[in-house]
Amino acid sequence: MSAYYYIGLDIHKRTISYCMKAIDGALIGQGKIEADRKSLDEWAKGLPGPWVGAMEATIFTGWVYDFLKPYAVKLKVAHPEMLKAITAAKKKNDRADAEKIADLLRVNLLPECHMLSEEIRELRRILRYRNHIVRMAVNMQNKVSGLLMEVGASYSKKRLHGKKYFRELLERVEDIPPSVKELLKLSRSSYEMFRSFQKRLVETLHTNNLIHDRVERLMTIPGVGELTALTWVLEIGDSERFTSIWKAVSYCGLCSAQRESAGKEQRGPISKKRNKHLQTMLIEAAKLAPRWNEQLAILHERELKRGDRNRATLAVARKLVAYMLAVDKKQADFKLPAEMQAA
Repeated sequence: MSAYYYIGLDIHKRTISYCMKAIDGALIGQGKIEADRKSLDEWAKGLPGPWVGAMEATIFTGWVYDFLKPYAVKLKVAHPEMLKAITAAKKKNDRADAEKIADLLRVNLLPECHMLSEEIRELRRILRYRNHIVRMAVNMQNKVSGLLMEVGASYSKKRLHGKKYFRELLERVEDIPPSVKELLKLSRSSYEMFRSFQKRLVETLHTNNLIHDRVERLMTIPGVGELTALTWVLEIGDSERFTSIWKAVSYCGLCSAQRESAGKEQRGPISKKRNKHLQTMLIEAAKLAPRWNEQLAILHERELKRGDRNRATLAVARKLVAYMLAVDKKQADFKLPAEMQAA
């Protein structure tokens, strides 16, 4: 490793600042290049020798990481939250940031974060876009209700979003301005478009050969549906990176932050440092899973007696994490232990 150069990269939308150092900290070179593939290719080919690189995780990191990986001996991505704590300084600019990343990499103190494979990140992008479309569809549903309330039209809340009922509603309502009717039709057509599109995206993900078998195994767990399984697979990536259940629980944001000093420990609310996509999906799944899983129903009732519904939901969500991690690591369908089956 001592023969390698150490390069820190500070990535932005239009430019990338870099700093190259030797193992002893001697500055070899630094500068700024355009953030495009042609400029990166010319820069990487012109480097004086084998190198190890590091960059901060940002929205632009993915494509830069994929492009530079074949050129580097090793390429790392730094955790932005932990990097801020280590490199907090009065003077901050792109050039200084690149140098700090290079120094942390050189002395092996870089707070590295896990980088999913390019194929999994591509599928994860589709899943997250599907979630965005679902939110837009819900907004359209709410807009239809809002427009009807604005003009004082009466309707059935339970039946409003049915296709037949909505068509009949538009025919029988009176004293509604023509503009509102047009907006209602537009909102309804947008809702149907978003709903149809998100179903096609989920089907595309589920049938993908890269993750199909893994998703099917996870769905053998009672209470784990298609979207919960897809979210777990595409947000977790390789489950082997978690050496214990509690590390996976922490990553999913299902535990509170730890504050310990002078032998005293305090636990606050649920930590904000988590994978928010996994946390949201697991919490929603935990509210429904006890209906389909007897063991989770027993756990929910027991925790409900000790506290409130939030505590019970978190306990179920943690148990779901334990189930899915076990299925992933064993690469086998879910099966309860013999003693739990007897109970």
